[in-house]
Amino acid sequence: MRTTPDNSTPGAAPRAAAPASIGFAATMLFAVACGALAANLYYAQPLVALIGDSMGLSVSAESTIFTAAQLGYVIGLVFLVPLGDIVENRGLIVATMALNVVALAGLAFAQGLTALFAMLLIVGLTSTAAQVIVPLAASLAPAARRGTVVGNVMTGLITGIMLARPVSSFLADYVGWRGVFGLSAAVVAAVLVAGLFIIPRREPGGQHKYHALIGSLGKLMVEQPVLRRRSLYQAAMFSSFSIFWTAAPIILLRQGYSSSQVALFALAGVAGVFAAPIAGRLADRNYIRPGTILSIGLGVLCFVLAWFGENTFWMLVLAGIVIDLGVQGNMVLSQREIFQLDEAIRSRLNSAYMTTFFIGGAIGSALTSPVLERFGWTGICLLGGLVPLAALAWFAIAERR
Repeated sequence: MRTTPDNSTPGAAPRAAAPASIGFAATMLFAVACGALAANLYYAQPLVALIGDSMGLSVSAESTIFTAAQLGYVIGLVFLVPLGDIVENRGLIVATMALNVVALAGLAFAQGLTALFAMLLIVGLTSTAAQVIVPLAASLAPAARRGTVVGNVMTGLITGIMLARPVSSFLADYVGWRGVFGLSAAVVAAVLVAGLFIIPRREPGGQHKYHALIGSLGKLMVEQPVLRRRSLYQAAMFSSFSIFWTAAPIILLRQGYSSSQVALFALAGVAGVFAAPIAGRLADRNYIRPGTILSIGLGVLCFVLAWFGENTFWMLVLAGIVIDLGVQGNMVLSQREIFQLDEAIRSRLNSAYMTTFFIGGAIGSALTSPVLERFGWTGICLLGGLVPLAALAWFAIAERR
């Protein structure tokens, strides 16, 4: 992998480095790093009942454990990821990953609810290093292969998300929930060391002051209709995703399944990894519209299956596969679209996009426990299915041919 030479003249204005050709080693590292970082957000999702019980949290507030990590991620997306347009990318990624390791270790040893939620927020915030890596990969890729390269890197990110739930459920039976986060700290540290040798330097050409950089995010949402629409489609999908994957493990645990059995259920979501490379290739062939309709439609189908399958393990497994395929497919299609808008501001475009849909996910997970307690599984299925149905209706109106 060729790195960018640092031959800038002292006092000269920074300029964007010429794109390097992204090689196999860098692509693999980017994929693994994104997976390891994204997984941090999801280790807690099937463990909220265990963590809440051990920390004295009420049942109706258990889902806020997952929400805290998501809110931290949103904060990082708004205030950290845009720095990728003005700060040397490798240094930003390495520094953020180092803080992530420290926060994960702190979470493993957290005592009391204040420490727990503080560490969850910081883990979420620093896990956004993955969202600096994705636009870096897009910048290094040739235009004709950008969808494929982003799809391959996203495959790693998605694999991390999908494996996080079964891995944490399985390990919790042996090392406890604290051990899960301790092991994650070790994994991210190992990837960080490899990244010191493989991640290329990239000096972006942005000249913005930090406050102007952050302030420009809202302006982008107003001025870029493609960004706005794609962000809201994915916000709807991710809200449903969070509702399903927060509620389903709670239901299974209440039905008497063990954490290891819930891990087998969560393993079904790994099927979603196959959507990313397929969606990337569809995007490169300009099949954006049919791919989007299919992806959002799968979000609706998930909750139809889930409603019929409340007490049927394999029906819930199928519903989990369906929602993950839909969410991951729509994510890659959307990122391909927004990365085409303006090469110079890809980090901010990605920040605005990811912030919007993670807010959707945080709202979904925050609503899950109270809706489940008050309206039961039927309420969960109605809420989860109506959100992507509304997105599909808006797509049909906003993007009519």
